[in-house]
Amino acid sequence: MPRGTRDPGGVVVAQFVPAEAVVNQVLDLALRIGEVQLSSGAGASDVTATIIAVANACGLDQCQVDVTFTSITACCHRGAEFAPVTSLRVVRSRGLDYTRLAAVEQLVRDITRRRTTAVEAAKRLDRIVNARHPYPRWVATAAWAGMAASVSVLLGAGPLVALAAAVITAAIDRIGRILNRHNLPFFFQQVLGGALATGGALAVVSTGWLGESPTIVVAAAITVLLSGLSVVGAVQDAITGYTVTASGRAMEVALMTAGLIGGVVLALNMATELGLPKVPMAEALPPSALRLPVQALAGAAAAGCFALASYATMRSMMVASAAGALGALGYGALVLGGTGPIVASAVAAAGIGFCGGVMARRLGVTPLVVAVSGMTPLFPGLTTYRSLYELAVDGTSAGVVTLMTALGIALALGAGVVLGEYLAQPVRVRLGRLERRLGAIRLVGPTWQRLELETTASK
Repeated sequence: MPRGTRDPGGVVVAQFVPAEAVVNQVLDLALRIGEVQLSSGAGASDVTATIIAVANACGLDQCQVDVTFTSITACCHRGAEFAPVTSLRVVRSRGLDYTRLAAVEQLVRDITRRRTTAVEAAKRLDRIVNARHPYPRWVATAAWAGMAASVSVLLGAGPLVALAAAVITAAIDRIGRILNRHNLPFFFQQVLGGALATGGALAVVSTGWLGESPTIVVAAAITVLLSGLSVVGAVQDAITGYTVTASGRAMEVALMTAGLIGGVVLALNMATELGLPKVPMAEALPPSALRLPVQALAGAAAAGCFALASYATMRSMMVASAAGALGALGYGALVLGGTGPIVASAVAAAGIGFCGGVMARRLGVTPLVVAVSGMTPLFPGLTTYRSLYELAVDGTSAGVVTLMTALGIALALGAGVVLGEYLAQPVRVRLGRLERRLGAIRLVGPTWQRLELETTASK
């Protein structure tokens, strides 16, 4: 729809005003893409940049986007003479399917490079969203079990303890799958998961089969239950100024963690009431240079299993494994050098975020997969269980201090990853310039649109 305006010389210049139907079609496409990213744990700033980039590529250069925890709103301004068009998308479900996320980001690249039209992109998006998971459900269960076993080895457990952690975690995952079919709120699933992890470990130890403390078994299961929470997204939104979305995500993380804590405390109290013998807390193995290779291998296995359980591609899983090895090795080396757990977690997470921000796009994988998967082996499952044990069984106030330490480690991991990605931006800009000179641009990820704008503005 053309309209006439006058330039400074008084000449009438024809401008194009998009029809309302076209605007609705483009906004619907952009918001559906943003919904996939937001439900996968991407930050609000990344989702906003993606939606604006898609809208601009389709001819809408005057769009405003507002992202909250449960909805995305986009408004296209069409000048002072025509009414703006606003569209809203509610994000009802959240789940991890990194193969779907990678396919959507490939679609975004094709849209912004004018390789496909809005109509064709909408059809491709329908196929991506409605596609089945790339792996059977039992593969995800086996991956969660493998992650629990790997975390147990990372904490210093033997083969029997690792096997017990894997079996208990697999049972929790299958029971959670059944509860999902009955639409049980996730909070109660966390309560049940924490209770099953603790109760199962106490029951196995009471039989004398393991002959060890259930501490590491419960810590591994808690780490698995904590890994699905969007800690990175909450911290990123808070740092980048999206306080509403950050508050919603932080509330979700706090509520799910409270459910997990409630389940663990419930199981500990029931064990006391049933007269089960009081099993002392097992301490983590002291830092040793000889264990660093084992920690690196266990961290790689834990991160790779998390990526596989989240339906990542094989390439993404390999890169995530490398990030997990880097994080576990860095954390172990820092602790061996006398660094505290909070600072060591932050530095190791920053290294993961930096390497993921620089290398992930070079290797054609999603940076979010690298960041989230790489930091999962470092979640404070053992510290969390120790704090709850001190509160529920020992009845000492030292549990409050230990719980605050666990909270500090979790926040340090999220902030460290975000800081690493921020420090990687100048490196990405320089690499982007070099790739442009060589004529072989390869950018993948929800924030690559902002990188392109930064590169153009810096010239």
